[in-house]
Amino acid sequence: MAINYPNKMNKDASKIITKVKRNDKKANLGSDFETKLNDSNIYYLNKGIAAIYKKPTPVQIVKVDYPSRNKARIVEAYYKTPSTTDYNGIYRGYYIDFEAKCCHSTSFSFAHIFKHQIEHLANVDRLGGIAFLIIEFPIRKEVYILPIDALMKKYTNSLNGGRKSISIEEFKNEGYLIKEGYLPPIPYLTYVDELIATKYKK
Repeated sequence: MAINYPNKMNKDASKIITKVKRNDKKANLGSDFETKLNDSNIYYLNKGIAAIYKKPTPVQIVKVDYPSRNKARIVEAYYKTPSTTDYNGIYRGYYIDFEAKCCHSTSFSFAHIFKHQIEHLANVDRLGGIAFLIIEFPIRKEVYILPIDALMKKYTNSLNGGRKSISIEEFKNEGYLIKEGYLPPIPYLTYVDELIATKYKK
């Protein structure tokens, strides 16, 4: 029986699903950004620094072909709405959970994140975990971490008639600008250390 571990796909998986369509409104996470995040997590894991993985997006199978009695081939499937967030794991004894986004404008709209994802991050924070949003603005070539407290403040304000988005200036003022590097490409845990020092220190 083949076992698929996080961030590692079974070699035969590409032969199984030949047609996959998205049926949700989730903002597309830039593939380069996702690759850099995943490479950073592999670096952290290999160095024994942290174990943080990307959660697989659930897939709904809608069509299966049976070329023979004892064989089945999935030919059409759809990505379902993500149940929680993109990444989670352990760092310095803390549970880490975050959503990653790529924003192609100078403001991030709340239309690009699900209500249940924000609620999930808030619950993680309430129970003692470290929760945040990490976002790339390609037009500025900048990546930010926005702590859950700031995210919740903006989100709650949007529900009460306030602005329905977060500007890049607000990310600058209330978040952490990540200086990209080589190894790891996105050294976001350096800024998580700052979060721990200011809020989560045991």
